[in-house]
Amino acid sequence: MTVVAALPSVDTLIAGLVDYAGLFPPTALDLATAARNYASYRADEQWRVLGRFILPATRLEEFSQAADTALPRRRTDPPWRLSALIGSDVRGDLARIAAFNAAYVSGSSGRAVVDAIEAKAATVDEIDALASATPLAYELFIEVPLEPDPAPLLGALARRGARAKVRTGGVTPDAIPATPVLARFLSRAVRAGVAFKATAGLHHPVRAMYPLTYDADSPRAVMHGFFNVFLAAAFLGAGATEADATRILDEMDPTAFRFAPGGARWRDRHLETTQLRAAREQIARTFGSCSFREPVDDLRALHLL
Repeated sequence: MTVVAALPSVDTLIAGLVDYAGLFPPTALDLATAARNYASYRADEQWRVLGRFILPATRLEEFSQAADTALPRRRTDPPWRLSALIGSDVRGDLARIAAFNAAYVSGSSGRAVVDAIEAKAATVDEIDALASATPLAYELFIEVPLEPDPAPLLGALARRGARAKVRTGGVTPDAIPATPVLARFLSRAVRAGVAFKATAGLHHPVRAMYPLTYDADSPRAVMHGFFNVFLAAAFLGAGATEADATRILDEMDPTAFRFAPGGARWRDRHLETTQLRAAREQIARTFGSCSFREPVDDLRALHLL
C-alpha cells in the first residue's frame, strides 16, 4: 500500500483506537509489567493510537501499588484513563471504582481515573440492572452475545444510553465469529444508534491468517482486521448495507483499503474524513488488545505511521 503518512483520514481512524489489555491472554502480563508498558507507550511517538488501560475492578487496589512509579508525576501530565471490568459483584466493584477515583482523582493530583466500565449481559433484564446500578459519569460498555440476533439487546442498550461490546476473536479458532454474524451485529448496532467497542483478536489491520497466541505451537486461523471492522461500521453509518459490511469484513487484500487527505476508500467505495470522524465518535469507539506494538508495527509496515 502506498500512502502519505499522517493523513487526516488515517489519524481520524486510529486516534485513541487501541485500549491496552496487557493483563489478559494471550500475553497475560503481571500488573507492574503491563503498567510499565503503558507508560512507555504514552511516551512513544505513536502515543495518539493509544486508548485506555484495561483492568478488572477487583485489581484496582493492586494497581495503586504496582503502577505507582509508572503513573504521571507532574500536574500538567494528563491522567491515565482506565476502563474497569466489573463481574458478578456489581455493587462491590462499583464501590471499588468510586474509592479508587476518590483517592486518585482528588488525592493524587489526577494521576489516573476510571472513566469507563465494562461488563457482560445476556438478557434485557441484566442490561437494565447494570445500567441502573452504574452512575452516568462512566462510559458503560456491555458485552452482548452475537447469537441469536442481538437486536433486542442492542435495543435495550439504546434505551439505557449504554454502549455495546463485541467479542471479535480469542485464543482458539472457534472464538472468532463468522463475518455474516459480525456484520449483522454491526448493522443492528448502527440501526439502533448504539456505539460499540471490540475486544480480542484485532491485533492486525487487515483480515488474514495469523497465529492466535505467542506460543511456538499456537493454532492459526483467519483473524478479523481492525480496518475491516471499523471501516465496515463507518460505511454502514454512511448508508451501506449489511451485505456490503460482510464483503468489507471478508476483505483480505491490504491494497483494497486506501487513504487520502479527504477520506478513505475500500475498493470503489469512499468515505469522507468527516464521516470517519462521526463513525469513531458515534459508532465504532475502540478495541481492546493485549498487544499495542503489533497494531502499531503493522501500521508502520503499511506506511501509515
